[in-house]
Amino acid sequence: MRKNSIKNTRINSEVQRELANIIRGEIKDPRIHPLTSVVTVEVAPDLKTCKAYISVLGDQEAQGKTLEGLNSAVGYIRRQLAKNLNLRNTPEIRFIMDQSIEYGVHMSKLINENHVEESREDDEDDRDE
Repeated sequence: MRKNSIKNTRINSEVQRELANIIRGEIKDPRIHPLTSVVTVEVAPDLKTCKAYISVLGDQEAQGKTLEGLNSAVGYIRRQLAKNLNLRNTPEIRFIMDQSIEYGVHMSKLINENHVEESREDDEDDRDE
């Protein structure tokens, strides 16, 4: 089975949806930040392993604690995943912190600051003339 097959894409989206539901509604660990989202999931074609990219809206400490909490609850999450999804194998989950949203917000902020500075310079040039 190819990595980008329709079946694999469908499995990725189902696992992502279920992981998000489990993290949001079933885990009671106080270390897990309430604004935690599952950005994307990559399940291996043999259904043995799964990389779950997690995004946390918060500081570095909240991200670290959330990752720690998720890693300690990985057995429970995998058991719930097996119960909710009918897969041949339940993948072993590895959580990875995804910084792409935070990076995008940072870059957008820099672009906006640069745009504001340029418009100020243009206004000053117009006044000088």
